[in-house]
Amino acid sequence: MSEQQHLAGPLSAAVANLCQRLQPQVSARTAAGFREVLRRLSAPLQVAVAGRIKSGKSTLVNALIGRRVAPTDVGECTRLVTRFQYGTVDRVELVFFDGTKQVLPFDVGGMIPNDLDVDFDKVSHLEAYLTNAVLRDLTVIDTPGLGSLDAASVKRTEQLLGAAKDNEEESEEGSDDLDDTSRNAVAGAEAVLYVVTQGVRADDQQALAAFTAATASREAGPVNAIAVLNKADTITPESVTGSDGDVWKAATLLAEKQAATLKPRVADVIPVIGLLAESAESGGFTSADADALRALAALDDATWETMLLSADIFTSWECDVATGTRVKLLEKLDLYGIRTAVDALKAEPELTAGALRRKLLDASGLAGVRSRLDAVFRARADGIKAAAALASVTALAHASGDPGERQRVHDAIEVLLAKPEAHQLRLLEALTLVTSGAVDMPEDLAEEVLRVGSSAIVGEQLGMKGRPHKELSAYALERAGWWRSFASFGATPAQSRVAHVVHRSYFLIWQQLREQAG
Repeated sequence: MSEQQHLAGPLSAAVANLCQRLQPQVSARTAAGFREVLRRLSAPLQVAVAGRIKSGKSTLVNALIGRRVAPTDVGECTRLVTRFQYGTVDRVELVFFDGTKQVLPFDVGGMIPNDLDVDFDKVSHLEAYLTNAVLRDLTVIDTPGLGSLDAASVKRTEQLLGAAKDNEEESEEGSDDLDDTSRNAVAGAEAVLYVVTQGVRADDQQALAAFTAATASREAGPVNAIAVLNKADTITPESVTGSDGDVWKAATLLAEKQAATLKPRVADVIPVIGLLAESAESGGFTSADADALRALAALDDATWETMLLSADIFTSWECDVATGTRVKLLEKLDLYGIRTAVDALKAEPELTAGALRRKLLDASGLAGVRSRLDAVFRARADGIKAAAALASVTALAHASGDPGERQRVHDAIEVLLAKPEAHQLRLLEALTLVTSGAVDMPEDLAEEVLRVGSSAIVGEQLGMKGRPHKELSAYALERAGWWRSFASFGATPAQSRVAHVVHRSYFLIWQQLREQAG
């Protein structure tokens, strides 16, 4: 396969080979679906950014990409799904439901225009191609805010993310084009970044559960979903026990509580200040802003503390910095970011504009989000993409309606999963079975499966981060033995299947640690 060099790793290559071998043995329509699976396998990992309206999704997208390109004000474009992917030339295309495309010019600020001079009801989604290094191995999908969507926006989002139900008319038998059912089986995002603010509501959990990660109603879970607590600077520290009056400590504690609420739907909840991250990372923060902040740092303490009481007082209080300049600072940094910058300048008056920007970026928490994206998504992109592709292959075979075809595909998948090198896929499958409730496990064992399967870092997998190498090795071997015994004595058949996978995971961890020691 010419695209094989672009595959995420050996697991994706194994699934790609399976698709190629099966193509001559299935119907033309299923074969067309397999070709789409092959195309998706060679593409970057696709991460959907989802959340309620006004949760700051698009602002966070801009921060992650490092460029202010996604519109953040409510308008027609914010009601569309937008896919940000790598391209050699910057361009935006409107994609219509009939498959036609229209190039959309950027506005004067280099952003996607908020309003469209077209028949909005005929538009499917937007494709944005950017010469951006971040997008080389990650396609970011910005989705409309949940909670106040019109029916058309809901349908667009479902169709593009693969959540649409299998109730569309199928194409004529024998056609080699993908029917809607098959298209939906391979169209979805492979991972979800879910944005919440201070209060996690019941419908946040429902919405997160409804976001499919690729195919066959495969729900988002700790394998492929993390959440961010955005607008962390708006949290009142006094409302969070143990925060000691510190905003960031309050946000961290609240994120931990939200993680307990949202698990096992997500691997973690990370606090972030999206506006601060966007301004510091996407070029919004300028040397003129740094100069204005330097002038504010020169104010006497009493005046300064008074100005920080509210946004209205900050912009209306008399001082040497022009009101218009202060309004712009608020739009870019909000009061928390302004205070952070001024505190930094008071401590180090010689800070350059570049150094001040880096201080603001550090204060935004974006590094923590990126680190978690790397650990949960990028480090396991091969397994996530391969698992999503296998789910697509299974769904396509099921949609064919041919029992013989379904059996051939099932048998081929079982042969693949039986290979030792495919263990990661078995572990992801076991994790999904447990967290979705398909296999009922005692709570403590379910948590252990979650821990082992939700990280690629040995210390985190064992729940013994920072402990000596010898302790890790002994514990891994002990748990391998326990899970092997549980699989043979006391487990139900379904639990036993999971237990064998967990036993092997611990055994492989022990082998890895022993090799490192050697």
